[in-house]
Amino acid sequence: TVTAPNGVQVRGLTQGDFRLFEDGVEQKIASFDAAATPARIALVIDASPSIYRELGQMREAARSLAANLSPADEIAVVSFSAEAHLLLPFSRDRKLLDRALRSSNLARVEDSSQSNIYQSVFLTARELFSGRTGRKAIVLLTDGQDSSLGLTWDPASASPSPGAGARRLAFDDVARELGADGINLFVVSTEMRPRAMTPEWLEAHRGEMLVTKQARRLDIPHYTLYLAELARRVGGSLYFLREVGNLSDIYRRIALTISAQYTLGYYPASGTSRPGWRSLEVELAGGAKAPPGSRVSHRAAYYVSALP
Repeated sequence: TVTAPNGVQVRGLTQGDFRLFEDGVEQKIASFDAAATPARIALVIDASPSIYRELGQMREAARSLAANLSPADEIAVVSFSAEAHLLLPFSRDRKLLDRALRSSNLARVEDSSQSNIYQSVFLTARELFSGRTGRKAIVLLTDGQDSSLGLTWDPASASPSPGAGARRLAFDDVARELGADGINLFVVSTEMRPRAMTPEWLEAHRGEMLVTKQARRLDIPHYTLYLAELARRVGGSLYFLREVGNLSDIYRRIALTISAQYTLGYYPASGTSRPGWRSLEVELAGGAKAPPGSRVSHRAAYYVSALP
């Protein structure tokens, strides 16, 4: 997306208005889509007791999201606490969306204090988006306090534990799953924005791991940092409900962002035989038809899976 200095998203740009780099090497743009291809958006809603009070806003917020999307865009709904529940597979039927948000599975708080956030995001990505093309996004509503991955201030806690055989899901697995499928992540945190986690601070650290000793000294909760880290890696944004105060307005902003996306496609000059993360950089070309000072927001990287 391209945002003008006044905060308005810039539309109407063409392929020649962009330059794209992978691992610092400029790539030839082979395909271009200005939000014409239908998008698929999964609403992933934390229904654990810790944020149950927010669920009352969900119906109106989802209507706000749908109203600002194209009728051709598909929406799915997943709720979770200890377990994930698919309330609606991808559908263009907005009446079915409203019905899903009235489901007893969303209104019911499970008899569990657990909130398996990242496991639910991973399952949503793998089960709903696998094999699908086009623009893809997950909109996650949560407080960020995950019960299953054991994330700590040690960045190593995000990586898979060494050992043979079956292993537990790790944070890095979730990032790789979204990164390989090209799924943007828009997170709405029900917590207060930490004083030090300003948009400027996030922008200044967008090229590096956010969970650090420095961030700890700034009194930023590590669980909020991990939400921001996942959005940083796969592309997306982190919003704070207490800052805006209105879930419908946040969802409207997310819908407008999705509807103003540009998709740039290319064939990597280095091929795809080397697995792992590839860094991305997108900038406006000289003479681009955008207001001076416009800012480009894009995925920081994508992930190439190892061949079986």
